[in-house]
Amino acid sequence: MNYLFLIGALFLISISATSFAYAQSTYDVKIPTGAASPDAPYFWQSVKDGSTDGHVDILVGDTITWKNADTATHTVTSGTATDGPDGLFDSGLFAPGQSFSFTYDDIGDYPYYCIVHPWMEGTIFVTAGYSIIPNVGKSIGDGNTHFDVEYKFNRLLANPEINQDQKSITFEIVGQSQSDDHSLELRLPSKLIDGNFILWVDGEKISDYEQVKEGDLNTLFIELTKDSKILTITGTSIVPEFGSMAMIIFGISIVSMLVLSQKNRIKF
Repeated sequence: MNYLFLIGALFLISISATSFAYAQSTYDVKIPTGAASPDAPYFWQSVKDGSTDGHVDILVGDTITWKNADTATHTVTSGTATDGPDGLFDSGLFAPGQSFSFTYDDIGDYPYYCIVHPWMEGTIFVTAGYSIIPNVGKSIGDGNTHFDVEYKFNRLLANPEINQDQKSITFEIVGQSQSDDHSLELRLPSKLIDGNFILWVDGEKISDYEQVKEGDLNTLFIELTKDSKILTITGTSIVPEFGSMAMIIFGISIVSMLVLSQKNRIKF
């Protein structure tokens, strides 16, 4: 009997631990005062990151709660104003002070809008496990070499900035914490940044992190705080070390040097 009790207790503990490890998050999107007018400065406000374009990045199993802070009645309807409702969800009319929630169980891009005020449109982007920062590195070099950076965190990483001279990449940490776990898992392609990394958080060098390299991927496990704002990572190489435009310029320089050298030889 004692053994059965012990097995049952361990089973319940394992279920609780699993539920905690994979706990999902709920993010609020507010409909601000004045959103019923097409001339309003914005129609949505994401509490997750403060954005006002109606676009929210979440993970599978997360929930979005739309809260009507306007003085008018609205709907939150899956689909687009152009094509109409797609049948996934529809809040129906909900009055000021009311809210509507929907949980996303599958990966994909999910547009939504207000049937009463069709200029109010947005999209929920649902990914599995990792949030994605697209096209990192595109703003430097020839613009053709860029990477998607994946991460897991209870806040958002945004505005990646590459410093080629310092061989570093800096991220802004934005939004409100969605849990008490402030550990960051950051997956950096080695072709983007490589080497033995040195990390700074808000201008202070830190040592409380782990770096694991597997193939072409550097994974960092970093302990941050709810107040962390800036993360800078310095390596020994950064992309593009020698982009295609630099190669062209270098090639032209070599050819010019050879031509001048040949002319000098002819003079002698």
